[in-house]
Amino acid sequence: MQPITTPRGMNRRHFLTHLAGASTLAAPALSLTHALTSQAAALKSNQKSCILLWMGGGPPTIDIWDLKPGTPTGGNFKPISTSGEGQITELLPKVAQQMHRLSIVRSMSTREADHERGRYYMHTGFVPNPNVQHPSYGSVVAHELASKRRELEIPPFVSIGGASQGPGFLGMAYAPFQVDSNGRVRNVKANVKEARMMDRVKLLDVLERRFVRENRGPAAVEHTKVLQSTLALLSSSQMDAFKVQDESAQNREWYGETSFGRSCLMARRLVETGVPFVEVNLGGWDLHQNCAARLETKLPEVDQAMSALVDDLAMRGLLENTTLLWMGEFGRTPRINGDAGRDHWARSWSVVVGGGGIQGGKVVGATNEDGTQVTSEPYSSEDLMATVCQAMDISLDKNFKASNGRPMKIAGGGKVIGELFA
Repeated sequence: MQPITTPRGMNRRHFLTHLAGASTLAAPALSLTHALTSQAAALKSNQKSCILLWMGGGPPTIDIWDLKPGTPTGGNFKPISTSGEGQITELLPKVAQQMHRLSIVRSMSTREADHERGRYYMHTGFVPNPNVQHPSYGSVVAHELASKRRELEIPPFVSIGGASQGPGFLGMAYAPFQVDSNGRVRNVKANVKEARMMDRVKLLDVLERRFVRENRGPAAVEHTKVLQSTLALLSSSQMDAFKVQDESAQNREWYGETSFGRSCLMARRLVETGVPFVEVNLGGWDLHQNCAARLETKLPEVDQAMSALVDDLAMRGLLENTTLLWMGEFGRTPRINGDAGRDHWARSWSVVVGGGGIQGGKVVGATNEDGTQVTSEPYSSEDLMATVCQAMDISLDKNFKASNGRPMKIAGGGKVIGELFA
């Protein structure tokens, strides 16, 4: 996928390079103890956040959340009971114990079964349009909530373990800050000393301010906003949130000593610090071949980290204000192909949501006996995004002004999935 550009000639990586120097420079010097109690108290006072667990490649939800045992499409795995309604795969026994806090939407029926288009659609609530770049979940949430968090010094939208979708017409101030599971900024190495780095940043700041004064266009303005964030990062103790190695060995083992486990643990630390939106990436779900065998490896990793994340948030009093969302760009075919895999399928599949006022323990919607059709009210990407915004108290009536001047509603005008709210 080509990098999203806003404004002319500037892409997300260009902006994050400036932030990268700051984060890699600042992190080793920060030693302030993480103030768990005070941060949790702040979140309890209606400080909403969202964690998106993004399963890139399109996971086979018919093998995970909506099993069809005893049918030709049913696959290899048995369903097990959960602490909520319905059953899920036997490969997620720990998640099954947390399902009273999570709900499954089994009637997703979406319109894009291509990876790039589906990724864009599920991240934005809009189909790709060559005339406008729409903002992703994370950028919308950051735009709506970051200004209300004066104490937040680190980026309001963090993507861990992979790239997210960009900020579109909202501008680069709301682009994802991308790090790996160890808190390092991707593709950037800091090879200069702190004093020299500060000199470079200050010089760049002078140049950017000059461009703004000379009215060089929106690019300079957006760049200046990000540069100011960089300067704030240099001295912020909140950068400790990225230092998963500071967690106890017991906590790291609880989440799992895997990239996904560390990423989920970092996500908890970030929302605890006040970051409005965190995306955790786990790719490798494009299972056209040997689907069942590969799930036997992947799902235990998900089980360990996802169950720990839900339980940890709940025990810390954070889950009531943190919306969780598990999804990929689509599901996979009920039919098992000749390579023992499943192909792309957007007609009938599942997502999982919870926290943030969303009622847990529910199964919303249904598919027929072989999983080929939705048999209840179908829900779209727009509906799902509207539901998450509702859980985060973000008004769906607000109009943004797109780069082409047209007014545009959040979540493409989707409807809230009412069954998810008590």
